[in-house]
Formats: sequence, structure tokens, C-alpha cells
Amino acid sequence: MAERKPIESWLTDMDGVLMHEGIPVPGADTFIKRLRESGKPFLVLTNNSIYTPRDLHARLARIGLDVPVDNIWTSALATAQFLDDQRPGGTAYVIGEAGLTTALHDIGYVLTDHDPDYVVLGETRTYSFEALTKAIRLINAGARFIATNPDETGPSAEGALPATGSVAALITKATGREPYFVGKPNPLMMRAGLNAIGAHSETSAMIGDRMDTDVLAGLEAGMETFLVLTGLTRSEEIELHPFRPSRVVDSIADLVELI
Repeated sequence: MAERKPIESWLTDMDGVLMHEGIPVPGADTFIKRLRESGKPFLVLTNNSIYTPRDLHARLARIGLDVPVDNIWTSALATAQFLDDQRPGGTAYVIGEAGLTTALHDIGYVLTDHDPDYVVLGETRTYSFEALTKAIRLINAGARFIATNPDETGPSAEGALPATGSVAALITKATGREPYFVGKPNPLMMRAGLNAIGAHSETSAMIGDRMDTDVLAGLEAGMETFLVLTGLTRSEEIELHPFRPSRVVDSIADLVELI
């Protein structure tokens, strides 16, 4: 394997890497502090489209992680950027929360249920049968189907929650139309994030806790990849995948020395 260039910028997943079920992972505060002191470009990423970057900044600050708003990149922001590139000033019927609706408003999209250009599916804790029925009928009538991310489940203190990927599958079953997923593992989200901080893939690294989203997205975007074992992936599961991370570590605390 060719030797990689030194890491000059960092992308890291949030849930399972910096925090787990609302509790900071030991060493995460040191990692973020060292990154900020180094001046190296970095982004904290999440496939969750519920919250705005400002919301996430406040949530992280409450647990002692000081991440500036401009260093937070969500699947909602990536989806909005994608739609702005594809069809500027378009219209969309949206199922989601403030993170997604705010991102679309900010690019000048009109949110409507009358002949929209797109049906955009994001994360919410209150998926309604009425909204899903409306989405299905609009897609059948010709609206293009976009989803913020393919995650089938999300974490909670009580156990797994159905997430965007599962609900997208329901809509696909009813319409025969597959969505275009913008979030991880689509490398589009990673490349857009790298562009946002002026970074290059050959000198960037991605840290994540999931092989099927974080590591795969980093790999396909051409970055060095680190898998931490503080989230969803157990060490014995790594060999089940046909690809490998550049390195496996116990936690983000093991990467502080690399900054």
C-alpha cells in the first residue's frame, strides 16, 4: 500500500465517536480541544437531519464539547446543497424536522405539497401516516424522491428507533421508486464537507464507528479511515465486510497524538 501524506484535516462522526447516548466519550473533549488549537480544518458530521448546526453546537456544549457551528456538517445541509446544485430555487414536500426545513429555506426552496419538484425524506420522531401517504401520492404523480440518509435505525436509551432508511423502504415499496440518498455512505456528503473547509481527500482522515457508513464513505471519498470501537461496530464484525479501515482503535482518545 502506498504511503499516505500527513493528515492535515479531520472529519469525524458524532454519535458513537464523540458521544454515546448523550454522554461524551472519554478523550473526545481533548481531541476537539487539540484540533481547535492546531488550526487544522475539521468537521463533525452526522447523518441525523433533525437538528440544525446551532442546535447541535448547543447539545455538544452541554456535555463539554466545544464545536463551533461552522464546524458541524449534517446530512440536511448536504441535501440542501445537492438540491441547490441540481435545481436552484425549486420546490419540495418535506418530511422532517427543523434541521432539514431550515437548510432548505436557507437555499431559497419553497416547501409545498402542491406539485413539488422533490419529495425530501429526513429524520423525525413523529412520522405520520398522513404525511407518508401524501409523499407516496406525490411521488406517483412525478415528484423526484430524495432522502437525507440511508440509516435504517437510530440509537436511543430504550433501544433502536426506525430511521430514514426504514421509512424510505416503506415509500419505495408503495411507489416502486428508489430514493437518492445524499448522506453517508454517499461520498458526495464527504466531498461537499471537504470543499466547505477547503480540504483535500489525500490529506484528510475520517473517523467513525460504523463500517457501512463512516468507513465506506471515507474510503470512497479517498480519505484515510479510522474505526473506533465506542459505537455500533464490534471488532469481530470488521471481517464481515469486504473492505477495511486504515486503522482500528479503541476510541478517539487514541487519535489525539496524531493531531
